[in-house]
Amino acid sequence: MKKIKVGLVGYGFSGATFHAPFISELEEFELIKVVSSKKEDVQKDLGDVEVVSSLDEVLNDELIDLVVITTPSGMHYKMAKQSLEAGKHVILEKPMVVETWEAEELIKIAEEKNRVLSVYHNRRWDNDFLTVKKLINEGVLGEINTYQVHFDRYRPEVRNRWREKQGPGSGMLYDLGSHLIDQALTLFGQPQSIFADVFAQRENAEIDDYFHIILGYDKLRVILHSGSIIPSNGPRFQVHGNKGSFIKYGIDGQEAALKEGKKPTEQTWGTDEAQFYGKLYSINGEKEVEDTIETIPGSYTTYYKKIAESILNGSNPPVTGVEGLSVIKIIEAALKSSEEKKVIDL
Repeated sequence: MKKIKVGLVGYGFSGATFHAPFISELEEFELIKVVSSKKEDVQKDLGDVEVVSSLDEVLNDELIDLVVITTPSGMHYKMAKQSLEAGKHVILEKPMVVETWEAEELIKIAEEKNRVLSVYHNRRWDNDFLTVKKLINEGVLGEINTYQVHFDRYRPEVRNRWREKQGPGSGMLYDLGSHLIDQALTLFGQPQSIFADVFAQRENAEIDDYFHIILGYDKLRVILHSGSIIPSNGPRFQVHGNKGSFIKYGIDGQEAALKEGKKPTEQTWGTDEAQFYGKLYSINGEKEVEDTIETIPGSYTTYYKKIAESILNGSNPPVTGVEGLSVIKIIEAALKSSEEKKVIDL
């Protein structure tokens, strides 16, 4: 098998946690170079991989096929443009870029160069979302009228990191919001309208740390919510249709497992604890029936497997540049809606 040679750009939380474990563990890939100032950390985790100080050192290496960019969001556009123009395939950590014109230009360059351009919207492969998607697609809930998902945290103190500082692509909406928006677009397509409340709720916060978004689709309302001062979480998913409701607590455990250093090739990877299995409430005549729904195992591995197929066989990438662009358009509309305090027609 021809291995895809990879250059990983950035070894912060995202690069070290969400990308390096898959690139180094899956047989389809070979990690050649890492751009980082943390040589000791990289080699402690990944062995004797070459650590370099600049993107140019990756782009000038003719062996490298794929560049994975995990730097702060404001750097994505320039680095992706350089990589595509150098003839490399590109994966961008979400959010794809900061502004829509940047995404549009990258898509155009990728098409001209016949290179894969993909965005790491890994939470399409969360175990809870996969379960919700299956129930909706199979019509178990009937016609969906309300879809509500929360991505809440308890982080009352502002931390010293780029995502919580003023700057392009920082803030909760670009960070966690891009996940929830991508999931909603995957299920329901483009909305007709958006109403959003986006602001800084914590003391001394420099950038938004709260959002509440309502996407309008005919009679369906999609509610996406995130807060940073939530000591105790309610349901993560509440999905209601004319045949039933699905309520799910807990959060996919793949991130926690990766933080603990577990390998994504482990047999039980992505499985849920039984206590967090969702509840399906359906109506049988005049009686409400409750069923426990076993959670489908999550699989961030699927994203990288599909990337390999795309590069080696020419199939569509698991997340396209156009899909990444769609998320940025919604984020921009949400910010406009919040600023103007009105519904934005899309």
